[in-house]
This record gives sequence, C-alpha cells and structure tokens, in this order.
Amino acid sequence: MRLFIIANLEKPEVRPALEQLTPWLAARLKLVGVDSGGGTDLTRLEADAILVLGGDGTLLSAARRLGGRQIPLVGINFGRLGFLASFTLEQFYEYFDRFEAGKLAVSARLVLEASVVSADQHVRTHDAQDIAAKRNFVATALNDAVITAGPPFRMIELELGADGGTLIRYFGDGVIVATPSGSTAYNVSAGGPIISPAVDALCITPLCPHSLSFRPVVVPANMVVTIVATRVNAGTTLFCDGQASVQLKKGDRIVIRRSPHDVLLIENPDAREWRTLAEKLHWAVSPRHRVGEDVRDDTE
Repeated sequence: MRLFIIANLEKPEVRPALEQLTPWLAARLKLVGVDSGGGTDLTRLEADAILVLGGDGTLLSAARRLGGRQIPLVGINFGRLGFLASFTLEQFYEYFDRFEAGKLAVSARLVLEASVVSADQHVRTHDAQDIAAKRNFVATALNDAVITAGPPFRMIELELGADGGTLIRYFGDGVIVATPSGSTAYNVSAGGPIISPAVDALCITPLCPHSLSFRPVVVPANMVVTIVATRVNAGTTLFCDGQASVQLKKGDRIVIRRSPHDVLLIENPDAREWRTLAEKLHWAVSPRHRVGEDVRDDTE
C-alpha cells in the first residue's frame, strides 16, 4: 500500500504522534510523503490512501484539495468531535492490519459544488457546462455551503428555489445548504435535522428567518439549488466548509449542485452511527441534576 500523510501541526498532540507513526508506518508499507504545510498538490498525488492527522477541519481541507480524486481518506482525530476523522490513535493501531489489507469499509460521501455567477450573466442552472463557462467562483464542500449576512449585520434578502422552479423571497441572516455529512455541523446548530450519511439528500436550513413558517427542508441530492442575492451587506459571504469563501454582490446567483465526485472515507468499525451521535452530541441523553454532591440521571 502507498500511503500519504497530512498532518496539522497546529494541534499540539499531532507532532509527537507524527514522529511516532512515521517510522512505524515506513517499516510496514510504502510511505510516499508527508505534508504538514498544505503545499502538496493532491490532484497529482499517487497514493492508495491518505492518512489525516488533525480534526474534521483538517480532513475537510484534504477532501477539497483532492479536486475529485478518488483516494480514500482515513482520519485520526486530534480535534474536538471527530465525526469525519473518526479514529483515535489507538484505534488506528488496532485496525492497522485490516486497513493495510483493504478490509475496512469505505463510504462514498456526497459533495456539493457551489458556483457564483454575476448578475450580468444569464445562466441555465441545469447546464453544468454553461455554469462552468460563466461563473466567477467555484468551490466544493463536503459539509456545507453557507451564505451569511456579514457586516454591518443587517438582515439580507435572498431568493431561493430548486430545479428551476419559482424563486421564493426570503429575509433573514442567511442560509445553509448541507450534506448528510455536514448535517451534524452548523446545520444542526441552526435547528436543521440530522441526516444519515446513507441518505442521498441535501438540507436547506434558513438562518434566523423573518418568518416562523420557513423551516428546514430536506430535498433529493440531485436537485439544483439556486439562490439569488437580492439585497446584501458589504460583508455578505458564501463559505464552503468554512474554508473557501467569496463576498457576494447584489444580483449574484449562487448555484449549488451535487459534485460529480464523491469523497471516499475509510470508516472506523467502532464508530456506529447511533453510538457516535450519543457520544459526541449527547443525543437522547436524559437531563441530569445535582442532589447534594451526587449527579443523578432523571430516569433513576
């Protein structure tokens, strides 16, 4: 197996882990390189897998840098939650033989492609080639594409539609278009639903809508979502995975569609979906209260 390592050295625990892992891995497989500064062009990388040392943000960055290349990513989490970078260092050692033998499950995760077309360009939103020829910005997102109001933080006006249908006018602080992988990130914080990665869908979640009836909507992944920036602030911005971004101008048309290339993730056998939600988000955990010095569960 040819393995490439991406290490986020801004996390204090990564450097000693990298120093420990590098000779250990080099003795067991072909280690083709280590990137700790983000300078490697992953679109030209020749490797069978990429080991990511960091957190979910590091893995999201690696996924975007692949540019559609179908090289599986395996993440060791040194961050907080670790939904995508799902292995601990100890679990990686435990499952290494199965990893090297290609016996760990690999899931294909849906990726968004977000394009921005200026107001003076007419674009056919279902024509990928037309969009590619006329857009002034494009980025992919494994988690979400988010439009935020930005400074001076006045409410913005957007028009939102899907599959070329009627555009609905909407006032608020922005909107999130999330994948199932990203449904447990900003989307869930804004009141959106948690979507299983096995479900082929997108979620459109408004940010602080000026309407009690504008609730999150789950749509098929093959729908093309169109958002027109009708009235924006000077700082209104489109963010893709919180990393790639562009400021929006009045009349800009944002076209969000499924990327033709999924991202491949090597799954941790111990990271069962329900268990992960319970452990990382404390999903369905009963309220707890103090009685004297004891902390008790309300179900006791």
